[in-house]
Amino acid sequence: MNQLEQLKTHTVVVADTGNFRQLAQYAPRDATTNPSLILKAVQQADYAPLLAETVAAHRGQAHEEIVDAVLVRFGLEILKVVPGRVSTEVDARLSFDTRATVERARTIIGRYEQAGIGRERVLIKIASTWEGIRAAAELEREGIHCNLTLLFAFSQAVACGEAGVTLISPFVGRIYDWYKKVAGAGWDDAANAGENDPGVQSVTRIWRYYKRHGIATEVMGASFRNVGQITALTGCDLLTISPELLASLQQTVAPLARRLDPEEARAADIAPVSYGETGFRYALNEDAMATEKLAEGIRLFAADAGKLDALIAAA
Repeated sequence: MNQLEQLKTHTVVVADTGNFRQLAQYAPRDATTNPSLILKAVQQADYAPLLAETVAAHRGQAHEEIVDAVLVRFGLEILKVVPGRVSTEVDARLSFDTRATVERARTIIGRYEQAGIGRERVLIKIASTWEGIRAAAELEREGIHCNLTLLFAFSQAVACGEAGVTLISPFVGRIYDWYKKVAGAGWDDAANAGENDPGVQSVTRIWRYYKRHGIATEVMGASFRNVGQITALTGCDLLTISPELLASLQQTVAPLARRLDPEEARAADIAPVSYGETGFRYALNEDAMATEKLAEGIRLFAADAGKLDALIAAA
């Protein structure tokens, strides 16, 4: 078996793309999208007609309704290819507004349901701010399942588990980027590879904590820079991977062993932790990497959401 096939025996493979025409060749179970991926897709000639068609069908509606229609249209196309779930993101500009996030999530789910898609096949992506986590807790009580994204800190993961969210997406590559940038000329690629990669270590710590304390929230490693980060997390609940890295795995036939062992994690000596709002905010503030990457991630997604707005307005 190639490494992609081997990985699937231990971990649910998810495709991280808005380009649904690429999906079939990798046979992922689920797929994830975000504003940046959708923006990239709609600027391609293959997808421009889909954007124009969707905008034309909803012309005269409020702008945010048209935006949601475009996002859901891509989700519907993805669900024709994958047997599992698609993640569709709430506008990052709502990351600090619990009520607006809840309302936007309900609207997105409503569009999927109108198209005949059940809630079990959709994950609403929300940034892992305190406000986003509170919104997710409310949505989960309504049977709307959530994927908490832009997750960099252990405190974010603990709060998501306590909130009962369905899934979290801790970012591997962006954590790696931060530590590499801070280290500058002193960075040693070889010494910080595999299980020593700071992004890999972050996801491993979260996964082990969840397994040790019976937390049902699924852990989906995300934002990979290289195949080594993926293989070091073999055994994680899910991994969402770009088409480029899926292709690399598919073209490699070297043996791939499971790295994360649930039995070992359940037996580990890991103390439980709990965060109220004040503790959460302080713990996040104390983590310079997480604070910076969360803020940066929201800004970048918000900027791409704005660019998507402009494309839709011009269509």
